[in-house]
Amino acid sequence: MTSKPTGPRFYGRRKGRPLRAGMQALLTDMLPALRFDATRPLAAQFGSANGPQAELALEIGFGGGEHLAGLAEANPATNFIGAEPFVNGIASLLRHIQKRHLSNIRIWDDDVRLILPALPVAGLSQVFIMFPDPWPKKRHAARRILQPEMMDILARLIRPGGQLVMASDDPTAKIWLLQTAMSHQHFCWTARCPADWRDRPSHLPATRYMAKAEKASRRPAWFIFDRCG
Repeated sequence: MTSKPTGPRFYGRRKGRPLRAGMQALLTDMLPALRFDATRPLAAQFGSANGPQAELALEIGFGGGEHLAGLAEANPATNFIGAEPFVNGIASLLRHIQKRHLSNIRIWDDDVRLILPALPVAGLSQVFIMFPDPWPKKRHAARRILQPEMMDILARLIRPGGQLVMASDDPTAKIWLLQTAMSHQHFCWTARCPADWRDRPSHLPATRYMAKAEKASRRPAWFIFDRCG
């Protein structure tokens, strides 16, 4: 198992319900080969299928992995890193990888902030932050993933012309994500009309969570920012 450096305090969940035997087997059998290693060159980790010039994208907090697997399946020429410390979500993503025969995903099973310093400057074509934990209470605002310091890091990692893609169905998180991204000089909001943030962009996979949110009258908002300036 790859050793993980120490870093900032993490507040999210790492474990949920006990995993069934089959899901636990996926962690044992598949995860070691698919675990992202910040100490190894990217080309060596993804193999030669896409070549060293393949685009690289990152999803921060992939949850159950349905969205990330859909992206990877629809974009086989792009390599993806998925960061998620929640064991149950990791097992779910591994199931998607196995069923869809995906070879372009590597998994970081810990706090994403631990690997960001190792990623290449201007090396990411896209970063996805989809339905992050909203931490709605004001006293917990510092726990939200998108902070001004994170925006500075993303501005360094996303190449000019690349994109930061975010979504939430929580009112507090919607305002926080939008205001934090809009306040950064190197990101430009692409929306030109209400439909641009009210409707799911066609290139983003639909998931069961999204459908569940809409059924419960929690309408998601979608924010796409270009890396500009």
